Amino acid sequence: MGHDDKQSTPRNFGNRLVEAGERYGRLCVGIDPHEALLDAWGLSPDVYGLREFSQRCVEAFAGHVALIKPQVAFYERFGSAGIAVLEETLSQLRESDSLVVADAKRGDIGSTMEGYALAWLDDNSPLCCDAVTLTPYLGVGSLAPAIELAGREGRGVFVMSANSNPEAEGFQSQTLSESGVSVAQQMVDECAGYNVDKRAQSGESGSADGNVGHVGHVGVVVGATVKNPPRLNALNAPVLMPGVGAQGATMEDVARIAGDQAHLVFPNVSRSVLSSGPGIAELRKAAKTLVV
Repeated sequence: MGHDDKQSTPRNFGNRLVEAGERYGRLCVGIDPHEALLDAWGLSPDVYGLREFSQRCVEAFAGHVALIKPQVAFYERFGSAGIAVLEETLSQLRESDSLVVADAKRGDIGSTMEGYALAWLDDNSPLCCDAVTLTPYLGVGSLAPAIELAGREGRGVFVMSANSNPEAEGFQSQTLSESGVSVAQQMVDECAGYNVDKRAQSGESGSADGNVGHVGHVGVVVGATVKNPPRLNALNAPVLMPGVGAQGATMEDVARIAGDQAHLVFPNVSRSVLSSGPGIAELRKAAKTLVV
C-alpha cells in the first residue's frame, strides 16, 4: 500500500511519506465522524450517516493531501456495521496516492500486540493501512511486534510521545530518574533507535529510495500545544503534530517545535477542516489552505 505494487523489498514508509509531503504539502487530515459533525453535515447519527460522511471525506482528500487519518473509535461505536464502513473507506483510500494512518492507538504485549499488528499492518487484513498509531504505556519495547512487521512490509507506526491534552503533558513531562530525561523524550529517543540506517552502519553506500536518504518508519506524535516539547533532531522519522486549529495551536507553533526537522513534521488537523463540510470543494479548499 501507499500505494506501490508489491515488491520483494517494500519501500520504506518514512521515505514514502516525505515524498508525499513534497508532492501535496505536509499535512495530515483526520476523518473524524463524531456525532456533532454528522449533525452539522445534516447526516443521521447512524451507520448510514457514517458511510456518507466517510465517502465525502475520501472524495475530498484522497489524492489531494499527503496523509489521511481515520479515527477508528468513531467506526467501532457502531459495531460490525461500523467496521464494515471503515473497511470500505480504507479500500477506497488505498486506490489513491495519499497515505493512510489508522488512528487506533493500540498497545499491549506479546501475542496480543502481534494480533494488533496483523490487524492494521498485514496485507491479508481488510483493515491494513500504511501506518497505525500506538500507545507505549507498557514501554516502547512492548510495541516491537508492530514495529518489526511495519519495517518488513514498508509500513510505519506513530508512537504517542508528547500529546496535546493537558493531562498528558503533566505526565509526559515528568523526569525519569534513571535517564534524567522526560517521559516524552525517552519515548522519542527509544523510537530513534529503531530508525538508524543499518546500511550506513555497515558501510554500504546508496539508498533504496534514491537521493532522498534514509528516513525511518518509527514515527512519533508530538502535540503542537506542548510547552516543552521533546527534541526531535535524532529521530529521523515522521512526526504527527496534532493540536493545530480547534485546540489552539498555530502553524507558527508547528515550526517552532519542528525546528530543522520541518521536512519530517506533518501537522494533523481534523475539526478545523471538517467544519467546512459537507461540500467536497469546501473541504478540499480548507485542507489546501493549511498545507506547509
